[in-house]
Amino acid sequence: MDSATIRSAYGTWPQYNQRLRDVVAAMTDEQLAIRPSPGRWPIWATVGHAACQRVFWLCDFAGEPGAATTPFTNAAYDCPGDDDLDHPLNAEALVEALDASFRIVEACLDRWPLEMLDEVIRREDFGEDWVHTRGWVIQRVFAHDVWHSAELNETLANAGLPQIDLWG
Repeated sequence: MDSATIRSAYGTWPQYNQRLRDVVAAMTDEQLAIRPSPGRWPIWATVGHAACQRVFWLCDFAGEPGAATTPFTNAAYDCPGDDDLDHPLNAEALVEALDASFRIVEACLDRWPLEMLDEVIRREDFGEDWVHTRGWVIQRVFAHDVWHSAELNETLANAGLPQIDLWG
């Protein structure tokens, strides 16, 4: 008997990604440059960061393939926002980043069986405390996407722009 994958536990994630993608695709460079406050990242950096962190956690940390098919081949050290605020990404580049990084998410949802979620991953090359289960990793990536979508919605609403409707 084949083991069920985790796809059904994250059934709305593709919809969330698509709605984020659609809002970003319609934005101008000026809109993407909006910052929610002076000390926070512009929209482009927040979206790029969210896409890059998918690659970091799933590929760099959890060892999944696919990083080379994304704009973030060095996600551990070169992500928008975290490491780079000097090279703004336009809507086309952000949509590509969301699409490419979500293909990695989709592969995990379709390939990881429920039993795999308890597997412990150690990345001591990142530090002694880099020990998490696969379940923790996928939950973190999902929660991270939702967190930044909510953060972006606050910025978009304040600017009078269309928001990401996750539950519409």
